[in-house]
Amino acid sequence: MKFLFDMIPVLLFFASYKVAGMNAEASQHLINTYLSGMISGGSVTAEQSPIVIATLVGILATMAQIAWIKLRGRKVDGVLWVSLGMFVVFGGLTIYLHDEDFIKWKLSIVYWLFAVALLFSDLLFKKNLMRQSMKEIIELPDLIWSRLNMAWIAFFTFMGALNWYLAFVLFKGNTDAWVSFKAFGATAIMFVFIVAQTVYLSRHMKDQA
Repeated sequence: MKFLFDMIPVLLFFASYKVAGMNAEASQHLINTYLSGMISGGSVTAEQSPIVIATLVGILATMAQIAWIKLRGRKVDGVLWVSLGMFVVFGGLTIYLHDEDFIKWKLSIVYWLFAVALLFSDLLFKKNLMRQSMKEIIELPDLIWSRLNMAWIAFFTFMGALNWYLAFVLFKGNTDAWVSFKAFGATAIMFVFIVAQTVYLSRHMKDQA
């Protein structure tokens, strides 16, 4: 359920992009009429309007997620705060400058920030963040915790590079394809990685009975 909850902003980003793209002129009118104060130059073209609307929806959806968690009296994960911060910064630049490159960079930078956080927490502070986040759920040998941490570092590094390659090389000029990758391709890769991780960890879990 948590995985699906975390996917809400991504799915809303995708859906709003597609709907805005199918109604580009209406989307352009909406932005230029009601959001002109947020836009450099006060207006966007019909072609630019879908990514602007999708980015705004993604930011608002992430804020709503955090508000929902807080209202239920639960702690908001640091990952979600980072995601919101990056969304506001790079999404804000995308909206203001109506330049899709910023929101495309956001995904790679978030992945790389996570990889750096995992790596330097381990090297400099001897703190395994994967262990810190999962130790109350499962118990593993020290070696497996170390391998798990390295696996996520490698995964986030790879995903950041993959997003950069797809956004600025393979799908350069094709925002539709990149949005589909963000919504479904990246999600599918993440899901497969988590399943593979679960299978691997199940072999090394200590008996907690």
